[in-house]
Amino acid sequence: MNQPLLEIINLRVAYPSTNNNQNTVSWAVNDVSFNLNYGEILALVGESGCGKSTLGKALMGLLPENSLVEGKANFKGESIFTYDKAALRKFRGEAVALVFQDPMTRLDPLMTIGDHCLETLKAHQPQLSSSSAKEKVLSTLATVKISPERFNQYPHEFSGGMRQRVAIALALLLDPKLIIADEPTTSLDVTIASEILEELTSLCRDRDMALLLISHDLAMVGKYCDGIGVMYQGKMVEMGKVEDVIYSPNHEYTKLLLAAAFHLHQPTELINQENQENQTKTALLELKNLKQYYTLETNFTQQILGKKPETIKAVDDLNLKIWTGEILGLVGESGCGKSTLSRTILQLIRATAGQVNFDNCDLTTLSERKIRDLRKEIQMIFQDPHACLNPVMTIGESITEPLLIHRLGNNEENRQRVEKMLHRVGLNPQEYYNRYPKELSGGQQQRVAIARALITNPKLVICDEPVSMLDATVQAQVLDLILELKAEFNLTYLFITHDLSVARFLCDRIAVMNQGKIVELGETEEIFTNPQNPYTKTLLAAAPQFLTSINLH
Repeated sequence: MNQPLLEIINLRVAYPSTNNNQNTVSWAVNDVSFNLNYGEILALVGESGCGKSTLGKALMGLLPENSLVEGKANFKGESIFTYDKAALRKFRGEAVALVFQDPMTRLDPLMTIGDHCLETLKAHQPQLSSSSAKEKVLSTLATVKISPERFNQYPHEFSGGMRQRVAIALALLLDPKLIIADEPTTSLDVTIASEILEELTSLCRDRDMALLLISHDLAMVGKYCDGIGVMYQGKMVEMGKVEDVIYSPNHEYTKLLLAAAFHLHQPTELINQENQENQTKTALLELKNLKQYYTLETNFTQQILGKKPETIKAVDDLNLKIWTGEILGLVGESGCGKSTLSRTILQLIRATAGQVNFDNCDLTTLSERKIRDLRKEIQMIFQDPHACLNPVMTIGESITEPLLIHRLGNNEENRQRVEKMLHRVGLNPQEYYNRYPKELSGGQQQRVAIARALITNPKLVICDEPVSMLDATVQAQVLDLILELKAEFNLTYLFITHDLSVARFLCDRIAVMNQGKIVELGETEEIFTNPQNPYTKTLLAAAPQFLTSINLH
């Protein structure tokens, strides 16, 4: 086939603005051109806000009303921008499917996972019988490793990674010819991410289906993609075969991006190793026989058949110590209990049994009021920045709020502290203080969430995938910042991540979690170079390795 599947010609996109002066239009995507062929896997990489996601939304007709779009976008030779509503509705899903960065933008909390899939399938294929539709749904869910038993569960009963797998299943249901995947594995651990991308890329090649992968994970791009396009400030600054761009980058920004990614994939010496060896270790946090069990209620039919409720042991008799001043990495696949453990430590959910001793105080025995008072000492950086950013509050107000709750300063002092913290996470306070979350990219929102968590100068910071949404350059900057703050304020971190390169770069020790238990615990390099548990070996084997021979000069 000579005609490309997707043809982008001089595309420019600008979001709605009150400024009608054409000469001052701020182009989020600026004069971008490229082709995508049948069966081709093309990656778009670049820093947060460079225009990657905007380009994907433009192709799907998902831009805000009154956005300015110039140039051409042809699919199978037809102009996408000329489709009417009916044609555009058929185009979405049947021809092109989009996997969002945040799965909760696609999932209705009042609908079961099965109903989500059946609704999508029947909207486009109403001729299918109920049994055929359900059979196809179960088959597609199995492709992304979701068992039939979860068919009638709701999104809130799934981990972040499992919700993302549902979003991928929804995209695969209608067998589209092109999938636009916007950070599809951000929430997934390495084993599941590897399986998902193996499946996606295999489907592309088997069915002659193209994949436009928007990602900041260059190791993953290098392993799974045919081509790569590098975007910077709305422009496509470099494009070519993956091996050509990675081994012989031409543009200065591409070199910077690759250098940052390479930096994260190198093992680092422990910053505090000498100090820790020369002083007596004290446990800031100690978990004793901690349990967090959930019961899956049976439906009416199951009750009639005498089926007993299933118990999920999210945290199963876990014992763990975190030393003052260390960074303990917690790794494991999605659904293993990592995030549940963090919420139990914070007493956002009460433990089924066991103790959470923080600074020699058992949090499980405290009243809600005393726990609230202690929360300024234990802060959390959530995986999803929407979990801690109020959409009707400005960025400055969101970061100031913890200071007001804990009465930590007057208005002038708080303003200065917030502006300083914004600087520390790489956001200019003059530009971002009065913005709202919706006006920031996903990566920028995550940086605000980090600033909000650190503003009270806590003793312990629980980081739940805090850099999973950031590109390599910003990721490196934020991780370096985390290290600087640790040394400056003697902070202690529990760092939850599925990115093993980040864990190796940052952490003093690694705890490997599987099915609610810690299956291996040790010094970081010992875990990576001499793993003992079979599950740890599987986890490490699944992680894509960044290319080590890169020409950056």
